[in-house]
Amino acid sequence: MNDWQSRVDAVWDDAALTEDEVIAAIDALAAERSEDDPVALFERAGARDSAGLEAEAEVLYRRALTGGLDENRRARATIQLASTIRNLGKVDEAREMLRGEYEREPRGPLHDAAAAFYALALVSSGDTERAASIALLALAPHLPLYTRSVTGYAREIADGHA
Repeated sequence: MNDWQSRVDAVWDDAALTEDEVIAAIDALAAERSEDDPVALFERAGARDSAGLEAEAEVLYRRALTGGLDENRRARATIQLASTIRNLGKVDEAREMLRGEYEREPRGPLHDAAAAFYALALVSSGDTERAASIALLALAPHLPLYTRSVTGYAREIADGHA
């Protein structure tokens, strides 16, 4: 698995490859594994997603998630699928998936990524104040100063007092 993943990572790291070449290379590597391997499905989905083939990516992400992924890939697949389906007009489903991921693990390594995409889904659904609050809450801990103030203002926005 480690060698396989290293080869997959090398494809992703190769900036000289076109989108079609990335898809072909990832598909070739995925073919080394079983047809229903969730990690291979996840990588195939990501290649298509990056190339703007959201409808194809959606099917593969769903299969990967159903097949079972480790926690890091599950979170990534959830965020990526939700972003994809938001782009496909399935805003309500995307928002709910991202809300769940955002609320899942507040100190997890992908929490800020979930927050960013959750905020985008909230904007797409017309809830811009909640989106601003989520984005500011994710940003606040990274500020060199004013963390407490920004956190307070973000909560005020969420409570409808800003």
